[in-house]
Amino acid sequence: MSWAAEISINIRRRSVPAAKIQHLRKYIKFIILLLFTVAIFWFFGRKLDWQAVSSSLKQADLTYLGLATLGICLGYFLRAVRWQVLLEPITRSSLRELFATTTVGFTAIFLIGRMGEIVRPMWLPMRDRRVRPSAALVTLGLERVFDLAALACFFAINLLWFTPQPGRETEFEYVEWAGWLMLAGVIGGFVGLIIFQRISGRVIEWTENIIDRRWIPVRLQKIVLSILKQLASALAILRDWRETFWVSFWTLILWFTISIPTWLVLLAFGLPLTFSDSLFIMGFATVSSVFPTPGGAAGAFHTATAASILFLKNDISREDAAAVSIAMHLVYFAPAVFFGLYYFFKGDISIERFRSLMSSENAEREIESDSPDFTDENLETGR
Repeated sequence: MSWAAEISINIRRRSVPAAKIQHLRKYIKFIILLLFTVAIFWFFGRKLDWQAVSSSLKQADLTYLGLATLGICLGYFLRAVRWQVLLEPITRSSLRELFATTTVGFTAIFLIGRMGEIVRPMWLPMRDRRVRPSAALVTLGLERVFDLAALACFFAINLLWFTPQPGRETEFEYVEWAGWLMLAGVIGGFVGLIIFQRISGRVIEWTENIIDRRWIPVRLQKIVLSILKQLASALAILRDWRETFWVSFWTLILWFTISIPTWLVLLAFGLPLTFSDSLFIMGFATVSSVFPTPGGAAGAFHTATAASILFLKNDISREDAAAVSIAMHLVYFAPAVFFGLYYFFKGDISIERFRSLMSSENAEREIESDSPDFTDENLETGR
């Protein structure tokens, strides 16, 4: 046996334990998050009268809950429409596949938590070969930027005209200042993105010089540069006022569409809350959903939603607030699970291939291998 063959065998033998350790770490991380979820649920329900919670759920108006569910379904379609607009500066894409990928992605988030975020940028390129994994990943990052900006705007504008309960004015004394600060933060963030896009060529060149070190893995260097280049390309929409308008338009329509089901859920339980209150609750519920726990931030979502209701109206019972949070969580995620499982089992993608792409190592290879070649001119224009 040649020395080269012996080295190859030794490397393979050493890589097996490393792969097992990596899988073991994933299981340990999942178990820790699961235990964290259980702890939050315990905190959420330790003092509740669950019989009263069940009674409140049974008395909910199913018509309002049904309309709210339809509104969330429309929201997933609007996410697909906006994603297509975000991908437009990079590549053409299929609206049907974008809708399917969106629901599959949110199903993964519901089942395994925020670790399921990697599903969308990995699933879409398998369904639509025109879309690169890095392009899908970067545009999802832009989604988060526009989502955060829209939520901040809704929340901030709502705070400017927020009217507290009589006798609680001192608790909301600085609420208007908070609204103005949030609006300023949104404007400052977009100014920063516009500046990055305009000088992206120099930023990428500077980054390449900084990370070009022997102790930094070559693969990691390529991944960082690939993502920066795709980000510069995706941010080209900020140079095109028409595309910026449409992304902003669909984002505002999306979150307005989500706010209506939130209000409908409150109406289903007959709570004395206004549409303005529903915007406040939606903000807390959405922010809590970023917790990386299985079940679509289960526990954290319920706790934050119930707490926001009780904060607004301290005369509402804890059981009614808990019932609303449970119903709202189901309304937000159940439609995605229904469509997501349908598209997953209907698709012709092998489970082995999908599981392979779900691993962080293979996902990195996909992003690294599809790094486009950018000229200086392309870097400056984002095209």
